[in-house]
Amino acid sequence: MQLTIRNLNKTYPNGVKALQDVSLDIPTGMYGLLGPNGAGKSTLMRTLATLQDADSGSAWLQPTEGDTNGAIDVLKEKDAVRRALGYLPQEFGVYPHISAFEMLDHFAVLKGIPASQRKEVASALLQRVNLWEHRKKSVASYSGGMRQRFGIAQALLGDPKLIIVDEPTAGLDPGERNRFYNLLSEIGENVIVILSTHIVEDVKELCSNMAIINLGQVLYAGSPDAALQSLAGKVWEKAIQKSEIESYQQQYRVISSKLVAGKPIIHVLSETAPGDGFKAANADLEDVFFAKIHGGE
Repeated sequence: MQLTIRNLNKTYPNGVKALQDVSLDIPTGMYGLLGPNGAGKSTLMRTLATLQDADSGSAWLQPTEGDTNGAIDVLKEKDAVRRALGYLPQEFGVYPHISAFEMLDHFAVLKGIPASQRKEVASALLQRVNLWEHRKKSVASYSGGMRQRFGIAQALLGDPKLIIVDEPTAGLDPGERNRFYNLLSEIGENVIVILSTHIVEDVKELCSNMAIINLGQVLYAGSPDAALQSLAGKVWEKAIQKSEIESYQQQYRVISSKLVAGKPIIHVLSETAPGDGFKAANADLEDVFFAKIHGGE
């Protein structure tokens, strides 16, 4: 399947333009949607998940070669979308005293899975996300990483063709994040997985295709490698004093600064060597992100 989005627009009653002519082609595999908080990512995710309506535009789940499924109009055929969708929102509520197995079985009922299959399906999914040993515990008692893995289990119910995960690693420690990365990578081999995040590392580790969105507009769509290539030879770095940051921002196109051993290291964007003690830096995806957000390349 491929998700094709064309000229999607959404303006809220307060005048905020959350989506402005968003057009994307999202193939099978892991697709990163990267942007700061308030960029429009969640609005796009909620629209694709049929939780809110767009003002205009179109979105289609389309079969690719060898796929026997028919095309689905995402904005109009909401029941069909929900049957093909797995959704893990940034926050999801849980019943405090219900075990993980019972809760997953309840979700299976809502997904329309026959009673004769629910126990087998729930068991297989809990094993897949490595929660079988904890199936009798309440989800409310789970750690953040365990809860996110349970969220993926419920998103996989019904063999979805499209999975949307919204800010899935926020608040996870490094070990939990790595386990979650591995699980998402495995899932993304056969279905469309849209990973909405403001964490550059998530996209770098997981996604073969990506888009950068800010203020409701798509600033970049393509592969991470192509994005990095666009900045090759154009990023320069220098260690400065904290008191000098404002001065350098006035003189150069500073795209990022970070502390190393308590001292700021700034990255600037320039077609030629700036001199003044700057040295060439290997561009990373964080440089791409800030360059696009701050109106660079």
